[in-house]
Amino acid sequence: MPIHRLPTELINRIAAGEVVERPASAVKELVENALDAGALEIQVQADGGGLTRILVADDGNGMAADQLPLAVERHATSKLSPGEDGEYDLLRIATMGFRGEALPSIGSVSRLSITSRARGQADAHAIFVDGGAVGAVSPAGFPGPHGTRVEVRDLFYATPARLKFMKSERTESTAIAEELKRQAMAHEDVGFSLDLDGRRALRLPAEASGPDGRLARLSAIMGREFADNALELEHEREGVRLTGFAGLPTYNRGNAAHQYLFVNGRPVRDRLLQGALRGAYADFLARDRHPLAALYVELDAGLVDVNVHPAKAEVRFRDPGLVRGLIVGGLRHALAAAGHRASTTVSMAALGGFRPNTMPPQPSGAGFSAWRQGGWAPAMAAAVQSIPGLTEVSARAEPADMPGFAEPSAAAVFDPVDFPLGAARAQVHETYIVAQTRDGVVIVDQHAAHERLVYERMKTEMADGGVARQALLLPEVVELDPAEADRVLGRADELAALGLVVEAFGGGAVLVREVPALLGETDAAGLIRDIADDLAENGQALALRERLEDVCSTMACHGSVRAGRRLSAPEMNALLRQMEATPHSGQCNHGRPTYVELKLADIERLFGRR
Repeated sequence: MPIHRLPTELINRIAAGEVVERPASAVKELVENALDAGALEIQVQADGGGLTRILVADDGNGMAADQLPLAVERHATSKLSPGEDGEYDLLRIATMGFRGEALPSIGSVSRLSITSRARGQADAHAIFVDGGAVGAVSPAGFPGPHGTRVEVRDLFYATPARLKFMKSERTESTAIAEELKRQAMAHEDVGFSLDLDGRRALRLPAEASGPDGRLARLSAIMGREFADNALELEHEREGVRLTGFAGLPTYNRGNAAHQYLFVNGRPVRDRLLQGALRGAYADFLARDRHPLAALYVELDAGLVDVNVHPAKAEVRFRDPGLVRGLIVGGLRHALAAAGHRASTTVSMAALGGFRPNTMPPQPSGAGFSAWRQGGWAPAMAAAVQSIPGLTEVSARAEPADMPGFAEPSAAAVFDPVDFPLGAARAQVHETYIVAQTRDGVVIVDQHAAHERLVYERMKTEMADGGVARQALLLPEVVELDPAEADRVLGRADELAALGLVVEAFGGGAVLVREVPALLGETDAAGLIRDIADDLAENGQALALRERLEDVCSTMACHGSVRAGRRLSAPEMNALLRQMEATPHSGQCNHGRPTYVELKLADIERLFGRR
């Protein structure tokens, strides 16, 4: 068959398939256009999952009548301009959109109408596009002083085959809501509203620019508990700035749906974020639990390429290792600064279990990995006050030479109940320590708490003395793809510091001479392949580090005080003091809380004293 040119209408529909995958994609493109136009209020309406009707109205700068025909012409845009040399620089994109494909693509597969009034002009005008056929510009009414209203009806009617791949109306409506939430999280100073089938679904008033306004916007979307359990991030390295908020380890979910990354104000989906969060929280969460986070990366436009995907949903960093290192380092710094804090949802779950004449709370998505078997144990999504003083190191701490506990010093400068975790008063069921603070009661899981103490000490010893190695009697040859072998050998020094000694062995092969002694008998070939995969995906050898940490965690679990062991009062107080002096003691190695605090005021309410 000879080569021939495709009709313009067909070309537009092919392009529409890349840019507008579903109704949520159309909403994304239209909202980004409104943001680029300087809108401060954006209203979205969707009927029938967005397939019947989509309306996006904004109060931006608007368009003049002579601009409307260009707006629906492919590759026509106001967002790129030539430099002094007459060239267009696609490596410095400062706007949300730039391709000039969204409106023509939407118009080619739907019935599209655009009504706009330019700022400072008295008259508004409209243009209609029906399945790619562009109509004439005509005068129209417009409710506001300036802005644009874009209405899309019968999306994909011109491409019936695409309609067969759409999901249910409810699923498509949910996707629209999620897309609008992501845009709202990226632009806290813009107000957003969403109506689905005539029902109010979302109302987000504009917040003040800055961390406070951003946290208020995140809390409105991710839940009010997020503000009480979020750690603020603000770090900069080599011109790359990281800001945002990440949840405490004990405030976690069963999936990664609440992890968001924004690059220069653009919501993106990037495996870099998942790898960085996994690395930063490796010490605190079981593999089936995921932290909540909203991270904002700002860098020079020339250091990131946004022109790698038609829908602009992905970006490519010039130095991904720098960005990942900044994210991991920033998260770890915030977690270390959090000290003993555990999520505030824990105490509300406990109080709920004590309330008379009420059913026990049901498990929440914010529960903990080992507390899923019923009762009041799963954490409830409810906000309570954070625990004052637990981010401070105790003025008194006993030596950490466990497993035995040191006798507390008699030279305390103040009453033990003034310590953050208070004074031990009793042990219940040989498992839980009950301590009294100045304004409440603290209940400590002795095994979980001591497990974290032993684990942190083992990590410190491993960092100070290096990882002991065990030489293989017969070095093992691992066959890899040449590129994988190069990546592994390029990190040989880093791997040696972790106890794994490798060297080149011909093309595409790696020779393993020594492995970490902590691992005991291990599958060296499987370990090397996992490391190669980690290096390809994340740029760091997480597999080996995580295996070492898993071994330390297991050893700590077996070497710590077990549930069922009776402790003396000095031993219980020594454990509390060591918790206060040890970072991350608010949760065990699996993300479960080590203590619950009940405020005296809450206890008094249970008995009607307040």
